[in-house]
Amino acid sequence: MGIMPHRDIERALKLTLSLDIPFWPQLPHVSFYEDMYAQFSQHFPGIIVDEENKKLYFDSSRFEEEMGDYSQKMSDPKTFALSKQYSVVYHRFLKETLSDYLAIRGQLIGPVSFGFRVMDERRC
Repeated sequence: MGIMPHRDIERALKLTLSLDIPFWPQLPHVSFYEDMYAQFSQHFPGIIVDEENKKLYFDSSRFEEEMGDYSQKMSDPKTFALSKQYSVVYHRFLKETLSDYLAIRGQLIGPVSFGFRVMDERRC
């Protein structure tokens, strides 16, 4: 996993880039959007991000409203791109010269884990 307790992006990058296989660090202490669950939620229909309470919620009526538009956008790769708001660390990591490494590692949460973590409007 790439989750680290750092608050300093540059120190975290220095550490991860010192390894044989560097990885994209996820730093949830920098921002709630650096949390891998929040990152996976970007553009997902029906999601409500409560940054103040550091929670994600799923609103089923909002999902129904947004699903049609979302399905139209699924063929556009930008729909699945991670914006700077949702990960300033990821974008900073990509500015590094990574071509000298045999491999690099990154991670996002899968749909099953996401589904077990994010509650709906009934808190289920």
